[in-house]
Amino acid sequence: MTERDHWFEDLADHLGSAYDRYAHTKGTVQEVDHIVEVLGLQPGEQVLDVGCGTGRHALELARRGVEVHGVDISQRFIDLARAGAPSDERTDRIGSVRSSLATFERGDARAMQFDADFDAVICLCQGAFGMMTADGDDAAVLSGMARALRPGGRLGLSAFNAYFAVKYHGDAEFDASTGVAHEITEIRSETGEVRSADLWTGCYTPRELRVLLSAQGLTVESISSVEPGAYGSDPATTESPEFLVVAHRPRGS
Repeated sequence: MTERDHWFEDLADHLGSAYDRYAHTKGTVQEVDHIVEVLGLQPGEQVLDVGCGTGRHALELARRGVEVHGVDISQRFIDLARAGAPSDERTDRIGSVRSSLATFERGDARAMQFDADFDAVICLCQGAFGMMTADGDDAAVLSGMARALRPGGRLGLSAFNAYFAVKYHGDAEFDASTGVAHEITEIRSETGEVRSADLWTGCYTPRELRVLLSAQGLTVESISSVEPGAYGSDPATTESPEFLVVAHRPRGS
């Protein structure tokens, strides 16, 4: 792995812990409430959090007794996530000693090597999926997530709503040929330093999401309209910034 594998790493280095001050991070408890419900998560189950960022979803799941392993391409974010994980040494069900129910590692979501290791996978708030610009790498991210699931395992995936981007996202340029929105914005560091940053977000329709997940052998159960801090099961519409996909890997696959 090279020193810099993705454009997001420089942005994360600048943001640091200031990332968790942004409004879109304030709905963690509500989002996890819904994810636990729709994925049927139980204490002791093992979950992979892809694009875990500073660990906010993983740490909240761990507080509920779920064993979570978070992966993010930003070493800065991984360091913050590890610092937030409580020390609580225990042995998991395969005999490995864990220092916490939440563990974290730097890794590229396009090259994950997990193999039927998890009861569920989550990828929320454009965590890895949807941040790969127009290179087709979202399919590689999905492939790794599908492979990480045990047969019968469940997936919770959020994706930016292409309809919403076209209709409302006036500050971004939307490339209709690639489905990628590009925005130049200002981001503020932990010390208040402001810098300009380029953001690229892959945007999707429900039909595209169904096709992508089906190609990875996953069965889509629902696609709901959601926004940060307001996850629910409302039908997909043009009026929400994100979609939440719930899917599973069929047993016997």
